[in-house]
Amino acid sequence: MIPKKGLREELDAFKGSMIGCAIGDALGSEFEGTSEFVSTSDLAFSGRWTDDTHMMIGVTESLIENKGFDGRSMALTFIRHYEEEPWRGYGSGPPQVFKLIKSGVSWKEASKRLFGSAGSLGNGAAMRAAPIGLLYHDDPIMLRLVAYDSSQITHAHESAKEGAAIESHAVAISVNTRLSREPQETYPLDLLSELKRFARGDVYCRKFDSMEELLTEPSKSKVRSKLGNGVEASESVPTAIYCFLRNINSFKEALLYAVSLGGDTDTIAAMTGAVSGAYHGLAAIPEQWRSALEQKDYIESLAEKLWRVKTKGTAEYSSQ
Repeated sequence: MIPKKGLREELDAFKGSMIGCAIGDALGSEFEGTSEFVSTSDLAFSGRWTDDTHMMIGVTESLIENKGFDGRSMALTFIRHYEEEPWRGYGSGPPQVFKLIKSGVSWKEASKRLFGSAGSLGNGAAMRAAPIGLLYHDDPIMLRLVAYDSSQITHAHESAKEGAAIESHAVAISVNTRLSREPQETYPLDLLSELKRFARGDVYCRKFDSMEELLTEPSKSKVRSKLGNGVEASESVPTAIYCFLRNINSFKEALLYAVSLGGDTDTIAAMTGAVSGAYHGLAAIPEQWRSALEQKDYIESLAEKLWRVKTKGTAEYSSQ
């Protein structure tokens, strides 16, 4: 059993991760798709987030409602959110998947019909995966299962599923490290080793192999060429984790670095913020960002409700 102080640390990690994800999304959304490196001196923060946070909220709401994972419930939550606020910046794929599900196609099959039997390679499942890492931070087997099934709703490709699992696991490791309070001098390399053990597929393992060298690499061009900054999961999930590790002592600097790489800035910064926020906790996030964040109080309340589900046990799982 986690002692009371540990429970407070765990709750702080839940809030830090979810608020961190939303702030990264909002911060990066101003520069999404830029081909050049972004000057961090030009960053503005409106606090307005995109579909990345919208779907992260949907994952959380469904996990809370069902006290764990229920695929149909999560799919219907995504659909309801999209219909309420379709202007959040959704790509073309998810709305088509949602239409198929509403017509009667199973949530397990809809994304495969749209993108072919292999499914989408995109990072849309990884960008929303933080709540899975939080809820299952001490159960890597269930974490992978839920990350894969959650991804299946919109992104059925194995690489997309694995990206969601790796992002979830990185969040989980950050939570567990915060709870352990052990000396962290070797943490970046320890986390890379753990992620490499966890990862499936050569593409992700190769990216993790590159990171140790890149942690001292001053050239952003080299970082971007080796890790990527695009919309595919394999071109963004490792990059987000790298941004956190390179700037492990500062939530703010990790997000600024993520945005400075250009490309899919909102999603990479959202994933960076989720991992860094879990590691540092809510108080490490700049107050000016927190106070300006859209629906900050609601996101924090969801984080606490998810934490309460965790503290009471999470035995429920439905793949129907």
